[in-house]
Amino acid sequence: MGGEEILRAAAEFLGRRPNATQDEIAEAAGVSRATLHRHFAGRKALLEAIDALAVRELRQVLAEARLDEGTAGEALTRLIVASEPVSPFLSLLYSQSQAFETDEIDGDWIELDEALVALFRRGQEAGEFRTDLSAAWFTDALFGLVASAGWSVKVGRSAARDYAAMLTGLLLDGVRR
Repeated sequence: MGGEEILRAAAEFLGRRPNATQDEIAEAAGVSRATLHRHFAGRKALLEAIDALAVRELRQVLAEARLDEGTAGEALTRLIVASEPVSPFLSLLYSQSQAFETDEIDGDWIELDEALVALFRRGQEAGEFRTDLSAAWFTDALFGLVASAGWSVKVGRSAARDYAAMLTGLLLDGVRR
Protein backbone atom coordinates (compact mmCIF):
# COMPACT_ATOMS: atom_id res chain seq x y z
CA MET A 1 0.00 0.00 0.00
CA GLY A 2 1.41 3.36 -1.05
CA GLY A 3 1.58 6.56 0.94
CA GLU A 4 -1.43 8.17 -0.73
CA GLU A 5 -3.60 5.09 -0.13
CA ILE A 6 -2.57 5.13 3.53
CA LEU A 7 -3.42 8.84 3.68
CA ARG A 8 -6.88 8.31 2.23
CA ALA A 9 -7.63 5.44 4.60
CA ALA A 10 -6.27 7.40 7.56
CA ALA A 11 -8.28 10.49 6.63
CA GLU A 12 -11.47 8.47 6.31
CA PHE A 13 -10.89 6.77 9.66
CA LEU A 14 -9.83 9.94 11.46
CA GLY A 15 -12.89 11.70 10.09
CA ARG A 16 -14.93 9.22 12.14
CA ARG A 17 -12.53 8.85 15.06
CA PRO A 18 -10.41 12.02 15.34
CA ASN A 19 -8.78 10.95 18.62
CA ALA A 20 -7.68 7.52 17.39
CA THR A 21 -4.26 6.23 18.36
CA GLN A 22 -1.51 5.60 15.81
CA ASP A 23 -2.10 1.85 16.28
CA GLU A 24 -5.79 2.27 15.47
CA ILE A 25 -5.00 4.45 12.45
CA ALA A 26 -2.50 1.89 11.15
CA GLU A 27 -4.99 -0.95 11.60
CA ALA A 28 -7.74 1.01 9.82
CA ALA A 29 -5.33 1.74 6.96
CA GLY A 30 -4.41 -1.94 6.73
CA VAL A 31 -0.74 -1.46 7.57
CA SER A 32 1.50 -2.02 10.56
CA ARG A 33 2.32 0.83 12.90
CA ALA A 34 5.93 0.60 11.66
CA THR A 35 4.78 1.06 8.06
CA LEU A 36 2.61 4.00 9.04
CA HIS A 37 5.55 5.55 10.89
CA ARG A 38 7.91 4.88 7.97
CA HIS A 39 5.61 6.91 5.71
CA PHE A 40 4.60 9.54 8.29
CA ALA A 41 6.82 10.04 11.32
CA GLY A 42 4.14 10.75 13.88
CA ARG A 43 0.63 12.14 14.05
CA LYS A 44 1.65 15.69 13.14
CA ALA A 45 3.38 14.50 9.95
CA LEU A 46 0.35 12.38 9.08
CA LEU A 47 -2.07 15.28 9.56
CA GLU A 48 0.16 17.61 7.55
CA ALA A 49 0.29 15.08 4.71
CA ILE A 50 -3.50 14.67 4.82
CA ASP A 51 -3.83 18.44 4.75
CA ALA A 52 -1.54 18.72 1.71
CA LEU A 53 -3.52 16.02 -0.12
CA ALA A 54 -6.78 17.76 0.77
CA VAL A 55 -5.46 21.07 -0.62
CA ARG A 56 -4.47 19.37 -3.90
CA GLU A 57 -7.87 17.72 -4.16
CA LEU A 58 -9.73 20.93 -3.31
CA ARG A 59 -7.82 22.79 -6.00
CA GLN A 60 -9.01 20.12 -8.45
CA VAL A 61 -12.58 20.53 -7.18
CA LEU A 62 -12.40 24.29 -7.73
CA ALA A 63 -11.08 23.74 -11.25
CA GLU A 64 -13.87 21.27 -12.03
CA ALA A 65 -16.49 23.66 -10.67
CA ARG A 66 -15.41 26.44 -13.07
CA LEU A 67 -16.30 29.15 -10.55
CA ASP A 68 -16.12 31.97 -13.11
CA GLU A 69 -18.61 30.43 -15.55
CA GLY A 70 -22.35 31.11 -15.49
CA THR A 71 -24.17 32.56 -12.54
CA ALA A 72 -22.76 32.34 -9.04
CA GLY A 73 -25.59 29.98 -8.11
CA GLU A 74 -24.76 27.67 -11.01
CA ALA A 75 -21.07 27.73 -10.08
CA LEU A 76 -21.90 27.02 -6.45
CA THR A 77 -24.05 24.06 -7.49
CA ARG A 78 -21.17 22.67 -9.59
CA LEU A 79 -18.83 23.19 -6.64
CA ILE A 80 -21.12 21.30 -4.29
CA VAL A 81 -21.44 18.36 -6.69
CA ALA A 82 -17.65 18.26 -7.21
CA SER A 83 -16.98 18.49 -3.44
CA GLU A 84 -18.44 15.12 -2.52
CA PRO A 85 -15.19 13.14 -2.92
CA VAL A 86 -13.29 15.53 -0.62
CA SER A 87 -15.94 15.69 2.08
CA PRO A 88 -14.15 13.10 4.27
CA PHE A 89 -11.01 15.27 4.22
CA LEU A 90 -13.01 18.34 5.14
CA SER A 91 -14.78 16.51 7.93
CA LEU A 92 -11.42 15.58 9.44
CA LEU A 93 -9.75 18.92 8.82
CA TYR A 94 -12.77 20.83 10.10
CA SER A 95 -12.54 18.95 13.40
CA GLN A 96 -8.73 19.08 13.58
CA SER A 97 -8.04 22.56 12.20
CA GLN A 98 -6.17 23.66 15.31
CA ALA A 99 -3.40 21.18 14.43
CA PHE A 100 -2.41 23.15 11.33
CA GLU A 101 -0.38 26.21 12.19
CA THR A 102 2.39 26.44 9.62
CA ASP A 103 2.52 29.43 7.27
CA GLU A 104 2.70 27.16 4.22
CA ILE A 105 -0.52 25.35 5.05
CA ASP A 106 -2.29 28.55 6.04
CA GLY A 107 -1.26 30.11 2.73
CA ASP A 108 -2.74 27.22 0.78
CA TRP A 109 -6.00 27.39 2.67
CA ILE A 110 -6.12 31.17 2.34
CA GLU A 111 -5.87 30.81 -1.45
CA LEU A 112 -8.77 28.33 -1.50
CA ASP A 113 -10.78 30.46 0.89
CA GLU A 114 -10.28 33.58 -1.26
CA ALA A 115 -11.60 31.78 -4.35
CA LEU A 116 -14.78 30.85 -2.51
CA VAL A 117 -15.22 34.28 -0.95
CA ALA A 118 -14.92 35.76 -4.45
CA LEU A 119 -17.68 33.44 -5.68
CA PHE A 120 -20.03 34.49 -2.91
CA ARG A 121 -19.21 38.17 -3.43
CA ARG A 122 -19.95 37.78 -7.13
CA GLY A 123 -23.32 36.31 -6.23
CA GLN A 124 -24.00 39.17 -3.84
CA GLU A 125 -23.01 41.82 -6.37
CA ALA A 126 -25.23 40.18 -9.01
CA GLY A 127 -28.18 40.23 -6.62
CA GLU A 128 -28.35 36.42 -6.43
CA PHE A 129 -27.23 36.04 -2.82
CA ARG A 130 -28.27 37.89 0.28
CA THR A 131 -26.07 40.76 1.38
CA ASP A 132 -26.90 40.93 5.09
CA LEU A 133 -24.33 38.19 5.77
CA SER A 134 -20.70 38.28 4.67
CA ALA A 135 -19.21 36.30 1.82
CA ALA A 136 -16.61 35.05 4.32
CA TRP A 137 -19.38 33.62 6.51
CA PHE A 138 -20.94 31.87 3.50
CA THR A 139 -17.53 30.33 2.76
CA ASP A 140 -17.14 29.08 6.34
CA ALA A 141 -20.70 27.73 6.23
CA LEU A 142 -19.97 25.92 2.97
CA PHE A 143 -16.90 24.20 4.45
CA GLY A 144 -18.91 23.21 7.51
CA LEU A 145 -21.85 21.93 5.47
CA VAL A 146 -19.63 19.90 3.14
CA ALA A 147 -17.93 18.33 6.16
CA SER A 148 -21.29 17.66 7.85
CA ALA A 149 -22.92 16.21 4.74
CA GLY A 150 -19.90 13.97 4.14
CA TRP A 151 -20.09 12.79 7.73
CA SER A 152 -23.85 12.18 7.51
CA VAL A 153 -23.44 10.08 4.38
CA LYS A 154 -20.44 8.21 5.81
CA VAL A 155 -22.26 7.12 8.97
CA GLY A 156 -25.44 6.21 7.09
CA ARG A 157 -27.68 9.01 8.36
CA SER A 158 -28.16 10.27 4.79
CA ALA A 159 -28.01 8.60 1.41
CA ALA A 160 -25.02 9.37 -0.82
CA ARG A 161 -27.42 10.12 -3.68
CA ASP A 162 -28.84 13.00 -1.58
CA TYR A 163 -25.49 14.70 -0.91
CA ALA A 164 -25.75 17.45 -3.55
CA ALA A 165 -29.47 18.05 -2.97
CA MET A 166 -28.96 18.37 0.80
CA LEU A 167 -26.24 20.97 0.36
CA THR A 168 -27.71 22.97 -2.50
CA GLY A 169 -31.14 23.01 -0.89
CA LEU A 170 -29.89 24.22 2.46
CA LEU A 171 -27.09 26.49 1.32
CA LEU A 172 -28.72 28.11 -1.71
CA ASP A 173 -32.01 28.66 0.03
CA GLY A 174 -30.04 30.25 2.85
CA VAL A 175 -27.93 32.58 0.68
CA ARG A 176 -30.47 33.66 -1.91
CA ARG A 177 -32.30 36.91 -1.54
